[in-house]
Amino acid sequence: MIADGSKKPIRIRFAPSPTGPLHIGSARTTLFNWLFAKQHNGRFILRVDDTDTERSKPEYEQNIIAGLKWLELNWDEGPDIGGSYGPYRQSERLDIYEKYLRRLLDENKAYYCFCSKEELEEERKAMLSQGLSPKYSGKCRNLSKEESGKQIERGDSSVIRFKTPPKEVEFNDLIRGKIKFDASLIGDIVIAKNLREPLYNFATPIDDFEMKITHIIRGEDHLPNTPKQILIQEAFNFNEIKYAHLPLILAPDRSKLSKRYLETSLNDYRLNGYLPETIVNFLALLGWHPEDDQEILNLQELIQKFNLKKIQKAGAIFNIEKLEWLNAQYIKKTDSVELAEKIKDFIPENWQTKKDLLVKTIEAEKERMKTLADFKELADFFFELPDYEPSILKWQEMENEKIAANLKLLRTELENIDGMNFNKDNLEKIIMPLTEVWGRGELLWPLRAALSGKRASPGPFEIMEILGEQETLKRLDTAITKLS
Repeated sequence: MIADGSKKPIRIRFAPSPTGPLHIGSARTTLFNWLFAKQHNGRFILRVDDTDTERSKPEYEQNIIAGLKWLELNWDEGPDIGGSYGPYRQSERLDIYEKYLRRLLDENKAYYCFCSKEELEEERKAMLSQGLSPKYSGKCRNLSKEESGKQIERGDSSVIRFKTPPKEVEFNDLIRGKIKFDASLIGDIVIAKNLREPLYNFATPIDDFEMKITHIIRGEDHLPNTPKQILIQEAFNFNEIKYAHLPLILAPDRSKLSKRYLETSLNDYRLNGYLPETIVNFLALLGWHPEDDQEILNLQELIQKFNLKKIQKAGAIFNIEKLEWLNAQYIKKTDSVELAEKIKDFIPENWQTKKDLLVKTIEAEKERMKTLADFKELADFFFELPDYEPSILKWQEMENEKIAANLKLLRTELENIDGMNFNKDNLEKIIMPLTEVWGRGELLWPLRAALSGKRASPGPFEIMEILGEQETLKRLDTAITKLS
C-alpha cells in the first residue's frame, strides 16, 4: 500500500544517465528510492536513461551497476536482470518513443520546427534585451502538415517541439509541499531531434507510464524538468505520479558538488578504503535524520526509520570529517577476520599469506584506523621492521648507554618467559613492576620504539604478543646494536 492510503502497489525507479561514473549525489538518490520501496513493499527499478548517445558509454553503465551492488542496493527489475516492463535501457526503446511522438504529431500537440540555431540565438538575445526570460517564439507552431512534410522531404534540418499549453502546472511535492509553474514562461520545448532520437523530457514520462512508476524521488536540480514532464503526461492522459525532490548536496563552502569531479565519484571512496556500510549510513544522513537522532544505522535500521517527511528542504552539507568518523566506527565494529578479507586490496600480497599475523595485527590497529587504506602504513612494522634512526628510542634526556642498559634488562626478563605464556597479560605482570623501579617512560618508550621502529604505534605489550618471543628478542637486539 502506498503512503496516501491507496492500494496501488508502489513502483519506484532510479534512472541514471551513463555519462560519467556514479557519484555521491546519485548514490544518495538511489538509497532514498530503495528505502522508500522497501518500506512500502514496493518494486525498485533500475532504468538506464541513455538518450544522450554522444556522451553515454557502456563502461559508465557498468560502473553505476557495480557501485550500487557494492552498496547492496539491489533492484527488482533492470537491464541486467530483466523484468515485465523492459527493455530497461532507453536506447532499446526507440520504437516505443516513435509511437508516442507520432501520436502527438497526429493530434496536433507537437510539430516540426525548422528554425536554425542562428535564428534561435537571435530570438534569445532579443528577448533578453527586453528583460524577458528566453523561450521559443512559436514561429513554426502553425505550419501546416503539408508545408512541414515538404520541408522534411527536402531534407531541411528540424526538431520536434511540444505545444506547451499556456497554463499553470501545479503539483504537491512530498518534501516541499505545493509547487506551481507558469507554463507560458517555458515555451514550446524540443522533445526530439527526430522520430528516432527523443530527448530526456519526452522519453522519461513515456517510460514512467509504460513501467507503471508511481513515485519519483530525485534531486532538486530536476525541479525545472518536472512541469515539462507533467505536461507530457497530461497530453497523453497518463496517470498522475507523486514527486519528491531532494535537497542538493553542498560542498563545505555551500557550492554544489559536481559529479564531474573525481573526488565525488563513489568508486573513489571505495578505492580510498571506505566501507560500503559507512557510505550508506553517511548518505542517509545527507538531508535526513531519524527522530531519535541516532547516527549509526545499518540498512535494516534505515528501512525501519526512514521517513520522507523528515527530509529537509535546505541543502545538505558534505562533511568529510563526519564521513571519516563514521568509517572509523564501522571499522571498529567489524570482526577482524572479516576485515582481513576487506583489506586485501590495500596490502602487499605477502601479508595475505600470514593470515594469523594479519588478523592479530588488524585487531591491534583497527582502533586507530579511519579507512582501510590507513592499515598498511600503521601496521607495516608488524610484517617488517623499518630501518629507523636510534634517536626514536630516546626517552626525554636519556643517554644511549642508559637506554641500551634498560633494553638489555628487559631482554633478560623476556627471554626467561616460556613461549606459552608470552601474552599481553603475562607480559604486563612481569614488566610493569620493573617500571616502578626504573621508570615507566624509561623502560616502555624504548621498548615500544624498538619493537615498532616508529614514534607512534600500539603499546609494547600488544606488539610483543603479536610478534611472539623470537621476533621480539630479535628486534631488541637490533635496537641495542643501533645504540652501541
